[in-house]
Amino acid sequence: MRLTMAQKRLLQALANGLRLKDHRDLEGGKTYVLHQPDDTGTPIAATDIEALVDAGLISSNKKFPAATYWLTEAGKHVVVSESAR
Repeated sequence: MRLTMAQKRLLQALANGLRLKDHRDLEGGKTYVLHQPDDTGTPIAATDIEALVDAGLISSNKKFPAATYWLTEAGKHVVVSESAR
C-alpha cells in the first residue's frame, strides 16, 4: 500500500503518543479527531482512517460513543521504516 503524506503524518503522530478517537452521535455519524496532550483536537479525514484500518496499520477498541485507535505491529513497522528514510 502506498501511503499518502497525511496518512504517514497520522501514523507518526500516533507513534509520538497522540490519541486518535472516533466520536459517534446517536444518528450513527462518525468523526475522527487527533487529540493533542492539551486535549485540543484536529479533525482527520475518514478516508485516511479507513485506509489505515483496511491496511492493518491501526486498530481500535470499537467502543461507543468514542473508540480509541492505536498502531498495530505492522503500523509500528511502517513508522520505523519511514523514519529510516
